[in-house]
Amino acid sequence: MLLRHLQTRSISTFGRWYRKLWQSKPSNEPPFGHVTQIGDPVLRQTAALVPAEAVNSPEVKYLVKHMVHVMRKYDCVGLAAPQIGISLKILVMEFEDRLKKYYTNAEYKIKEMETLPLTVFINPEMKVTNYEKLSFPESCASVKGYSGEVPRYAGVLLSGLDENGQSRELDLKGWNARIAQHEMDHLNGVVYTDVMKRDTFTCTCWHAVNENHGRVRISFHQK
Repeated sequence: MLLRHLQTRSISTFGRWYRKLWQSKPSNEPPFGHVTQIGDPVLRQTAALVPAEAVNSPEVKYLVKHMVHVMRKYDCVGLAAPQIGISLKILVMEFEDRLKKYYTNAEYKIKEMETLPLTVFINPEMKVTNYEKLSFPESCASVKGYSGEVPRYAGVLLSGLDENGQSRELDLKGWNARIAQHEMDHLNGVVYTDVMKRDTFTCTCWHAVNENHGRVRISFHQK
């Protein structure tokens, strides 16, 4: 429906429509301050292109800023606009150096992890640069409490527009290439559970469930 709206309405109409999403909006309408969960239809839509005339609009700049806020609030390494309820082709990524402490040196090396500064792509396109596939466990803020092993390409090239509407390209490998592929999937209505090795699907807190006699609560909200 959103795609049809963008295709048939003028940019001024688009601006008025989108402004309603963030000005004096009820707390239960997008863009959300939480991450949408699997089952929400927005995660199964192919996101619409941001109109060229809207890329530098206050509405899109607000959306990008809000996405970064939610990504950091929920300690994510990437976020796509559909994950806050907006079906537009925008993604943000960030793999901070501080995350290294959560991994062993061996794990950090084998997964080819490295720092990725805050990165924004509007209307991104992806090209595979290394067709070797590597499988590692992946989780997603939209499938809270679970993980699964997912095969991903070892290298990709992202191209599109940055937050200032300037063309950019970014060559990624290893873990950062995985982050990009995960977020690009969200823009195409794909969740990692669609492409994971099904027999590896795991509740990430199953140990705690057993140790606490089932008294474990998964929170979908961060203050």
